This record gives sequence, structure tokens and C-alpha cells, in this order.
Amino acid sequence: MVPDYRKHRPWAESLSIVLQVGLTMAGCILCCFFAGRYLDRWLGGNGVLTVVLTLFGIIGGGVVSYRQIMEILADTPSGDSGNRHGSD
Repeated sequence: MVPDYRKHRPWAESLSIVLQVGLTMAGCILCCFFAGRYLDRWLGGNGVLTVVLTLFGIIGGGVVSYRQIMEILADTPSGDSGNRHGSD
């Protein structure tokens, strides 16, 4: 039994977009969090750098995710209105 790719294509494309944005956000936050922990241990900052860099990660992840979403929306045809579930 082979799945019909054309039937599940809109669902798979939507899932890939959500995963891409979510993993980008999580990656930015986790990268900055662990960089802050490392710097706090190395410099003895009592968690200050961890908090500051985590906040930078949240802000940076939000900016990158916003840019990804705007790029995806710019790629959709204007007559499509974001509705990808039309009959093929």
C-alpha cells in the first residue's frame, strides 16, 4: 500500500513550515541559553549571562521566525489567498 503523495501534499507542506519555524525558534533559544550557561560558569556570573543571552535568543528567534513567515507568505501567489487546499 503506497500513500498518495498528491492527496497529502498540502498537509505535508503545512507541517514542514510549522516544524521549520518551531525548530528555528527553539534552536535560537537553546543555543543562547547554553552559551550563557557556559559563560556564567567560566566567568562566575551567578546566572546573569544565562538570563540575558536567553532573552536575546527569544528575541532573535522571534525575528528570524517572523522573517521566515514573511518569506513564505511572499512566495504564495496573490490569487491563492493562502489557501493551499484547492482541487488539483
